[in-house]
Amino acid sequence: MAIAARQNKARPARVLIYSHDTFGLGHLRRCRAIAHALVDCFDDMSVMILSGSPIIGRYEFRNRVDFVRIPGVIKLRDGDYVSLSLPLAIEETVAIRSSIIEHTCAVFAPDLFIVDKEPLGLRGEVLPVLQQLEDTATQVVLGLRDVMDSPEQLAAEWQRKGVYPALEQLYDQIWVYGPSYLNNPLDGITLPRAVHDKLRFTGYLRRDEDSDAQPLAEVPFGGSPFLLVTPGGGGDGVELVDWILRAYEAQARPLFPSLIVAGPFMPSAALQEFGARADRLRDVALLRFTSHMEQYMRAATAVVAMGGYNTFCELLSFDKPALLVPRVQPRREQAIRAEKAATRGLVQMLAIDEYPRIEPMVNALAALPSLPPPSRFGAGQMLGGLTQVCRLARTLLPPIEARGSAAFTGKRRATEPEKGGQDADAN
Repeated sequence: MAIAARQNKARPARVLIYSHDTFGLGHLRRCRAIAHALVDCFDDMSVMILSGSPIIGRYEFRNRVDFVRIPGVIKLRDGDYVSLSLPLAIEETVAIRSSIIEHTCAVFAPDLFIVDKEPLGLRGEVLPVLQQLEDTATQVVLGLRDVMDSPEQLAAEWQRKGVYPALEQLYDQIWVYGPSYLNNPLDGITLPRAVHDKLRFTGYLRRDEDSDAQPLAEVPFGGSPFLLVTPGGGGDGVELVDWILRAYEAQARPLFPSLIVAGPFMPSAALQEFGARADRLRDVALLRFTSHMEQYMRAATAVVAMGGYNTFCELLSFDKPALLVPRVQPRREQAIRAEKAATRGLVQMLAIDEYPRIEPMVNALAALPSLPPPSRFGAGQMLGGLTQVCRLARTLLPPIEARGSAAFTGKRRATEPEKGGQDADAN
């Protein structure tokens, strides 16, 4: 399907954000934060999110932000994908997803298209849209986490998927949602100079409580100090939650109470077992899921997490001492982030290789509440990401009189570094 011609009528700006969302909450929550920041910055903007997350409907969205749900898939341990709910071959599911993506882009006619993390989308499902947008006025941006994987793994993955030509030919800018001095996700990967010139480091994406969020229905532990334990989506957090429970069951030394938010993708059998164990402990409570993690983060004394991107942004934003227990499979993303953050004093790290030894976890939990907050080590200067995203978007959007105009065609390639544009870590 060809991208529809723009109506010859000026209109508010439109941004389309694609998030493949095969697993966990990270992609969805990052895209939601960016969408909310954009409509806060621009009074005349609408943002549409394309997402495969099965729980996107459980989140609240601000005015002028909406979403299109595409059929979900899930990634298996062997790296293959299967349909999440439908009894369809993965090829059929991807064909349906690709058709929805293409049709949505054609009708919505975005001025700016942001692709989250996967340059070609799931199994190349975004490539047809990228190719059709190449000769239109729509600006196309790839958004990357501060850490993707080890350089060797990422280079091999992108080579296998045929990503490199798209980075050079189909994207106008590449935004890295982190500070360059902490990590460059493209370091160690051989790329043309033209690709490196497209990089814009934004800093981390600051998180705040939603202004319209309702107060917590029940304050954990009656308002006493507590630790928040979050394995993100929970699908790969079984070992962490089990390790925390073992530490409390051992009763080796006094610990602050812990609230465990297991995550919506925690396996049902594990969740049932953990719930029963938590019920037997007076100082541990367990929730399956909350769409208002920010409120619990603010209320907590300190945080125990695996080190995913969104949780890391939250603990910096709410200035919480943190213990990170990163996974190392199937990606080293969390471990790399935790190691670099620990080197700067921002967090403490406990290697998952120590699991299930109780003593290291008990000692780490006991020390956690007295650790200095990340602001002591410059975290506040790392959190200008949303401000920088808005500034970059402003430079890419066409003037209002040109929006929606069929005459406004052809790329305004924005690959030359702008003053302050390549690294705005301190914004």
